[in-house]
Amino acid sequence: MTEGRLVLAATPLGDVRDASPRLSEALATADVIAAEDTRRLRSLTTALDVSPVGRVVSFYEDVETARLPKLLESLQSGETVVLVTDAGMPSVSDPGFRLVAACVEADVPVTCLPGPSAVTTALALSGLPCDRFCFEGFAPRKPGERAKWLGSLKDEPRTAVFFESPHRLASTLADAAEVLGPDRRAAVCRELTKTYEEVKRGTLPELAGWAADGVKGEITVVLSGAPPRSVSVEDLVSEVSSRVAAGERLKSAAAEVAEATGVSKKELYDAVLASRKS
Repeated sequence: MTEGRLVLAATPLGDVRDASPRLSEALATADVIAAEDTRRLRSLTTALDVSPVGRVVSFYEDVETARLPKLLESLQSGETVVLVTDAGMPSVSDPGFRLVAACVEADVPVTCLPGPSAVTTALALSGLPCDRFCFEGFAPRKPGERAKWLGSLKDEPRTAVFFESPHRLASTLADAAEVLGPDRRAAVCRELTKTYEEVKRGTLPELAGWAADGVKGEITVVLSGAPPRSVSVEDLVSEVSSRVAAGERLKSAAAEVAEATGVSKKELYDAVLASRKS
């Protein structure tokens, strides 16, 4: 029996010309296409002049769990299933993770057709450091949860990327300015690769003021990392000791705290050891 496989296929963020030849081939030949929105899929295949021969099934968040057994059955019977979302890479804040996890558990091959991603596109356009970054998905909707989430980024040294609704963007940026401070810089990337693509860069208060007039489209926010804290090695010994008491290894805890604060890793490590002896 032919071995089935799951194909995660990245789709254009907006400009259909970003679609790869491999995407067109996969859509044309798949036994099954699982699509977040079948109407969007139809528009994409029409634009690509592709006529799928396989079955098309909807695979959005509310039906994702219910669809898993049937798709897994198709894969185990030797069929190729191509998974596409509305735009970008499946499973990155879009449906797909549960299906991939089920395939891994069942030892079904999974491959990927690389392509557009709003995360890395916005990061590259932001003008902020790209050597290390974290992706935070969608910002929390409720104000209390959002404030707590922003607080977790207060000392995060890496550039952070997250998605936000245009209707909540102004309030999120205003909350960020209050929690993270008025000097933290960010970039708001709107309608990436589309006709009205726009990238606004500035401090959080500046961007909050701009967004207050109303913003439309798909939004990706890139937030600069926290600057190193100005503290002494002695001040950080207790922080490292607390993390070790919670189960972390001394070396890794000292390294992370040192990187976040800009102190010498060796000096901090030695200071913790010295405090134990005293």
